[in-house]
Amino acid sequence: MSPEPLPPVAPEVLAEAVGQLTARLRKKLDAAVAECAGKALAGSGGSVEVRFGEDTLVILRPGPSGAVTEPGQAVCSCLLAPRCLHRAAVLGAAPLADADTVPPADPAAPEPSEGTPPPVTAPVTASSVPVTTEEARPSPTPAQVDAAAGLWLAAAEALAAGVTAGGTVVQAELLRAAHSARLAGLPRAEAAALRVVRGLRTARERHRGQRLSDLTAAFRTLLAGAAALASGAAGAEEVGTARRAYAEGGSLRVLGLCREPVLSATGYGGVTTHLLGPDGSLYTLSDVRPGGVSRAKGAGTASVALGGAVLDHAGLARGGLLIAGATVSADGRLGAGRGVRATPVRGADWSQEPVAAFFARPVREAVASSLDAAASVPGDVGPALLGCDVEVLGAADDHLLARVLDGGPLVRLRVAHPHPELAHAENLRRIGGFPGVVLRVLGRPDPDRAATLRPLAVGPVPGASSSLRLPEEWRGHADLGYDRLQGDHFPRPEAGAAPGTPGPAGTDPLADAPLWRVRRLLETGVAGGRRAVAEAARGADRTALGVPLRRAGLAGAAELAEGLAAEADRRPRDSFGRLVDASPDAYARAWLASAVHLDAAERALVTASWS
Repeated sequence: MSPEPLPPVAPEVLAEAVGQLTARLRKKLDAAVAECAGKALAGSGGSVEVRFGEDTLVILRPGPSGAVTEPGQAVCSCLLAPRCLHRAAVLGAAPLADADTVPPADPAAPEPSEGTPPPVTAPVTASSVPVTTEEARPSPTPAQVDAAAGLWLAAAEALAAGVTAGGTVVQAELLRAAHSARLAGLPRAEAAALRVVRGLRTARERHRGQRLSDLTAAFRTLLAGAAALASGAAGAEEVGTARRAYAEGGSLRVLGLCREPVLSATGYGGVTTHLLGPDGSLYTLSDVRPGGVSRAKGAGTASVALGGAVLDHAGLARGGLLIAGATVSADGRLGAGRGVRATPVRGADWSQEPVAAFFARPVREAVASSLDAAASVPGDVGPALLGCDVEVLGAADDHLLARVLDGGPLVRLRVAHPHPELAHAENLRRIGGFPGVVLRVLGRPDPDRAATLRPLAVGPVPGASSSLRLPEEWRGHADLGYDRLQGDHFPRPEAGAAPGTPGPAGTDPLADAPLWRVRRLLETGVAGGRRAVAEAARGADRTALGVPLRRAGLAGAAELAEGLAAEADRRPRDSFGRLVDASPDAYARAWLASAVHLDAAERALVTASWS
């Protein structure tokens, strides 16, 4: 029989199972979790079974949601059950289920992608959505402060352990604290903790798509949010809402900009269609469900589930909707409530207003607004979309070099979604084969790289002779994740013209600045824990850490990094002179201070690179 995937497990169920183990069994837990790989088989009545030897059988019986949400849905046949190693190991090997949440402010407007955030999220919009009562909540309550303090301590312990020592026991403590945060009404803090646990799991499994920088950012977000909440001074943003709150938007006319494939590491796939309001506000409509890359590819032509509109996402990306009774979240997502009615309307070419005005905004101003808005909202909200006109200079390594027209900066165009079954990489390679072509590009600025844009769609520049020539039915733009550019879509090279070369890429302020030393120290701590930071910064290395930063005028970064190194290497002793483990609290605060400073400094350098 072929192995069966384990069903998702609610975080609190795993935390309880690990909490029941003795200290001796906890030491064996990670090895037992690894032993579960590939051993799950389908049982009767939709159950999943994992056998340990001849006499021990663990059975998981998922509930109606497909997840194990109650302790009684996981049973073991051994004599120690339910306080046994086998049951905890199977639960630890299973994927984490998304947290159950209370109904949204618009209970008739559930989202297909609710609870499964895609790798690239919807942008923050400038739409004037009324603030709901839930969003205007006051400072945290005493119960929320206590829950946040517990979450801070668990996160500090996980940070001090790092990936190498952040096994199932450490993860379970973080999940227990996350569950307490949920019960106290801190959904944003709970979501941040779940992101860290999933990142630890991915890193320990050495998953191909895992990036240490992502886990570092997740730790920074979790610790910063927990610290603000535990201080009692946090606002509504840090508290969050249990589910995305929707406000009445009245009548709304939106025009399609493009559609973007969505593919998550947890097996979800779908599409997000980006829309533009008459005042320049950005909106999104998503369809994300289990199914992976095949679902992402097929969803591009799936029907739009909004107010009975007879339209698919391909048509919406090049058309528009007139929506009556619209419900809109604060981040611009459109709800599909029972009272919503939508009628298809004619769309607008990218050269027509109000879409043309979106591309006319000065690029540096647009980038600064996009990055600042994303940084001001805790969580997974990414930079807003950016539109600009560029001239492609040619391919260089794994990206294209292009210059923003009318004296703009030199920028790098990188693949938005690198999965080989999506069309992004192939389309970007084909564009690189036509140096000199001018394009109107719609994409998302990369917050981690200097002057880098991740294009989602391209179109011809109005009035330019050496621009794209797209089919009429494409309505003036190509969605790079779905449409496939061909040779006849590009201008023919002039007779006798030699292929151009991209030339030098110019300076990269992010790579040239010695801030990479701080980044490496922070990521070393995430990977190897407190001990790794202490080892990396001992002796002559500690001097080498601060001197280049001060020479570059980054005295604040040098001071914080040196403080982190010193705290990591602090080795207190008890009254008998014996070494004892230092509290992780001061270390976590030193790490967080350096991480927040680095994030702000890098964001400033990225913004400046667009000048």
